[in-house]
Amino acid sequence: MRYQVYVIELSKRVFTENAKFRTANPQFNGVLQCLYVGMTSKTPAERFRQHKTGYVNKKGHKLSANIVQQYGTYLRPSLYDHINLKPMSRLEALRMEEKLALDLRRQGYAVWFN
Repeated sequence: MRYQVYVIELSKRVFTENAKFRTANPQFNGVLQCLYVGMTSKTPAERFRQHKTGYVNKKGHKLSANIVQQYGTYLRPSLYDHINLKPMSRLEALRMEEKLALDLRRQGYAVWFN
């Protein structure tokens, strides 16, 4: 199975309304955007739809992140397309999700990932 990473822009309200998000991003100065970084075996667009609709799988597990369901605005392909050119295993995608999230945080974005 092929995995990809993706980035979703979040409304800046997440920073003022979500204490966990604020705590995770003490470096954020409000200039750049708030982002969510994830990985998926679906297309980024399909995964974004799942987040926004509160998707629950056949086993009854909610697969959407509350933070994206509430604050997600749109995909930011310019921040991840270059990474998805090379096919990744699940483990590679998990590592890349964290690396991308931390890279973006260092650049000044406020970032949430799990």
